[in-house]
Amino acid sequence: MTPTPDETDSPLPCPAATELLARCRVVLVRTQIAGNLGATARVMRNMGLRDLVLVAPEADPADRQARQLSTHGEAILEQARLVPDLSAAVADCLLVVGTSARVGGPLRRQTVGLPEEVLPLLLDAAASGPVALVFGPERTGLLDVEVTRCHHLLHIPSDESYPALNLAQAVAICLYELRRAWLRRTESRGSAPEVSPPASFEQQERAFEHLRAALEAIHFVYGPKGDALMHAVRHLLGRAGPTAMEVDLLFGLARQMRWIADQGREQEE
Repeated sequence: MTPTPDETDSPLPCPAATELLARCRVVLVRTQIAGNLGATARVMRNMGLRDLVLVAPEADPADRQARQLSTHGEAILEQARLVPDLSAAVADCLLVVGTSARVGGPLRRQTVGLPEEVLPLLLDAAASGPVALVFGPERTGLLDVEVTRCHHLLHIPSDESYPALNLAQAVAICLYELRRAWLRRTESRGSAPEVSPPASFEQQERAFEHLRAALEAIHFVYGPKGDALMHAVRHLLGRAGPTAMEVDLLFGLARQMRWIADQGREQEE
């Protein structure tokens, strides 16, 4: 009797053959339904990914429903890392892509794109190090403060009358599109020039904090619109994928602006 795909188990793919996909991390934020944890692990196995991080999950990854729906993805579910917040989940990532059913408002509309537009950028960055694809909780999706931590926002163009997808369905669509982009790349891959890897999310965040303080010191960022303006600046720089050397340049720029602001205050006094 020929076994069905669910009855056949095979070893995980050779890391050398799928290194690019292995660097693509799936991050689930405050997931509420155990079945979605299991279904995510299964589709990750289907599409060749294995790095799963759970941010403060409300559902238990050891729940029976999670195990039942993780068919042949049990190892991914068991090895999933639990962290307290999104920053901890993506600290070492070079590029972070969030997902959202909502695209309105100043924080979301600036960086939103379709899966086929955004996911190739994730693979570009994965050539140099870890990257992350982030999904919010079932009822609310990602909060605005979490969206601001993402370099890009991905939106699946579902019907306007009911745009909210089941979490596991959204993961499946995104990972399918990611694998398609990876297959196109591996089929047409030629020699490419070596480039410097982007700075990590943690390095970029420190630079943005210093830059914000400097922009506030010269009164470029101020008042109630300051957060939205800084969000635009953050994404302008984040989408450029600055290297560690370029991030050091931002630190120097911030220090110089603050020095000039301090000199101006001293002269006024």
